[in-house]
Amino acid sequence: MLAELRQKSQITIPKEIITKLGLSEGDKLDIIEQDGTIRMIPVVVYPKKYLDELRAEIDEAKAKIASGEQPVFDSVDALFEKLEAN
Repeated sequence: MLAELRQKSQITIPKEIITKLGLSEGDKLDIIEQDGTIRMIPVVVYPKKYLDELRAEIDEAKAKIASGEQPVFDSVDALFEKLEAN
């Protein structure tokens, strides 16, 4: 598929590609040059606050595991057996 480089270095990505990848307006793309080709990779960008909250939850879970407060299961089946027993 051909795309034309336009004013202000803009291009239009063909609709077939947009649809196939499930992209929509506002999505972010990482654009890199590699061996003379241009690659565009869809990425998800999360707000720093969200990442900080997630990091805090992970740290809390790790602390509970280390203290023995949080049970650790060897498999998903073992987890479900425990949940079904309660």
